[in-house]
Amino acid sequence: MRVLLLHNRYRAEGGEERSVDEIARLLQQRGHVVRVLERSSADLGRGRAASSLWHGGLEDAEVGREVMAMRADVVHAHNLHPLFGWRALAAGRAAGARVVLHLHNFRLFCAIGVAYREGAPCFRCRRGYTLPGLRLRCRGSLPEAAVYAAGLHRQLPQLLLYSDRFVTVSDATMRRLVDLGVPAGQIVSLPNFVSASAFVDRSHADQGRHALVAGRLVPEKGFDTAVLACRAAGVPLVVAGEGPDEPRLRRLAGDADVRFAGMLTRDQLALVRADAALVLAPSRSDDACPFAVVEALAAGVPVFASDRGGLPELAGADGTVPVDDLAAWTRAIARTWQDPRDRRTRGEAALARARERCHPDAYYPGLMRAYGSPED
Repeated sequence: MRVLLLHNRYRAEGGEERSVDEIARLLQQRGHVVRVLERSSADLGRGRAASSLWHGGLEDAEVGREVMAMRADVVHAHNLHPLFGWRALAAGRAAGARVVLHLHNFRLFCAIGVAYREGAPCFRCRRGYTLPGLRLRCRGSLPEAAVYAAGLHRQLPQLLLYSDRFVTVSDATMRRLVDLGVPAGQIVSLPNFVSASAFVDRSHADQGRHALVAGRLVPEKGFDTAVLACRAAGVPLVVAGEGPDEPRLRRLAGDADVRFAGMLTRDQLALVRADAALVLAPSRSDDACPFAVVEALAAGVPVFASDRGGLPELAGADGTVPVDDLAAWTRAIARTWQDPRDRRTRGEAALARARERCHPDAYYPGLMRAYGSPED
């Protein structure tokens, strides 16, 4: 099979870029012909970005040429805004390819993608109705909010029209996207995966020396819950990542045993994770399938996650904690920290879940079905 991957890179690199790389590598390893066509928002001025979003992307002869040059069977699109847009999907289909649109977040409907506002999930914008995002100025300034409200409203019908199949990364996100306006019969759920080399043979969580949170330091990630709960439980915590919420988190940590490690490379983070007894994911937004959690499971590290989005599907029932119950977080962390045998048992269960859900061998057949191939 010949696959053209499309992705508009974000100004700040994140999990979606990781997903594109992992899928391209997997397809190549399985013998498929793969080409990745990327554009970057970092190269844009605001005026050009606004124009592209309004017009449904750039005039996309380039996509059609790529499809025909490589004789692509599938155009697998990830983030489209603002430089690809619906025009890229239309060009791919016109050139003879099947079109699959991968929805990692809520950007079809939500101007900021994460569907989060004022401390809680927000799904006011739906089914092409984007006026709430304009009224609340979710993009910050009124002009930018207006551009996004108009652009998303205008593009949605075309994106739905020119997509043969939608893929998202958790069952919870799939249900939410259907509620927001994605056709139920055209969407499938495939959780993110990591390479086989990321999987350990057995859990070493009983030897762990700290708890860990990793990701962008923003309020919706709920890292303040991790800091406060670990402080109350007397558990050392490593915070890996950077972001605007860091000063507040440092104040909350006070004189507790909390180390802010900054932005780590993937290899550096793997070393910190290997020493972890617990990984925490106390997100307040509908987090779909964060790589920080998938990697923890594959490393055999127990995960405690909030009851939002796709997190319970990863953490399991005994690893899910009510998002706003700080006392429950403190109890769960303290109990498991104090019982190495429990950490080992939870770590082995985490590893088993990862092998079942997030291993390349589990991911590949589902991807082929999304592409319309019977191959497994």
